[in-house]
Amino acid sequence: MKKVFKICYTVVLYGFAIVGFGLLMSYMAIQFKWTNQKGSVDQNSRYLHDINKKYSEKPSSSPDAPETELILSVFRRIELLNNHYPVNAEHILYALNNGSTITEVSRMLDATDLALKEDARYQDAIRKLSSGTVSGTTSQKSAFEWMNIPEWEIFKEAVAKDKHLIDSVAKVTGVEERLIVACLVGEQIRLFNSNREAFKKWIGPLKILSVESQYSFGVTGIKEHTAKKIERLLKDENSEFYLGKAYEHLLDFQTENPDEERISRLTSFRNHYYSYLYAAIFLKQVKLQWEKAGYPIGHRPEILATLFNVGFPQSNPNPTPRVGGSTIHIHEVPYTFGMIGYQFYYSGELFDLFPIRGEKFDWAPKEQIPGQV
Repeated sequence: MKKVFKICYTVVLYGFAIVGFGLLMSYMAIQFKWTNQKGSVDQNSRYLHDINKKYSEKPSSSPDAPETELILSVFRRIELLNNHYPVNAEHILYALNNGSTITEVSRMLDATDLALKEDARYQDAIRKLSSGTVSGTTSQKSAFEWMNIPEWEIFKEAVAKDKHLIDSVAKVTGVEERLIVACLVGEQIRLFNSNREAFKKWIGPLKILSVESQYSFGVTGIKEHTAKKIERLLKDENSEFYLGKAYEHLLDFQTENPDEERISRLTSFRNHYYSYLYAAIFLKQVKLQWEKAGYPIGHRPEILATLFNVGFPQSNPNPTPRVGGSTIHIHEVPYTFGMIGYQFYYSGELFDLFPIRGEKFDWAPKEQIPGQV
């Protein structure tokens, strides 16, 4: 009997020791930011830099001629795309007919062309486009391969349920809805894995977003130390991230226990408002930082998504920002966080819910009690 008791005691003792060690390591990982990811640079980063440069340079000739040529080029490219990938052509044409500028539509076409760089038939058709030849073999799939998986359809239904929350955050912060969703996509799509037990049990069947509650929190994966810095910078008038008096109270706490309240509001399963609010404020803070340094990135969703993923420590304004971040495997294919944000933003998917606006940071904050939506 004593021997059995001794064995049980030893098992329990070692069990508690292992659990305690695990909790200690988790605490240290968060405190010392071991869970932070520096991220990698996307292989297409330089190409995206060149694309942005193309749109930034002013034409030296007559302003009317280049605009006319651009419009004709856009329609020819949409026609060509329709002969190969009508799903994408339809999204882009919808965007054009619903308020997107020719420049933004051109960027959408550039994003599609980049996604199809390995499609020999499509690339050959592009080369022949200048001669007026438009032909191709039609595919019913999206040009963006990761948007052909079943999980993507579930994500679209799930995020549609949060439209009212995302719209509310956009009105309060002045950050475009689609830009907020571009950051959400990267965080959620890596969790929307059909092999994950959580996906099988409730994410897939219920068509809801995944709420993280360990190292990162909420549907947008905000780390606790990042959330604290976002809050602090809202009230630091001497900071390069300071947004002004109108924004100071957006994240004020309602209780005397801010640590508990912060985690509670970020991990709420019923209301994801604060997940979007923290994300939007972060985007606006780093956008302002780069703007003050003389390197505006407000028109580059791929850079903003990358910075959202890697966090404040990696936000160092410079003339050649790089696209990248964490590597996310979608059905075994690797993508960087920034590239996923870029491809979603310019895909035209969900455009009816989250359109591309002329400016991505163009709203003045309105008086509203945070969380009351």
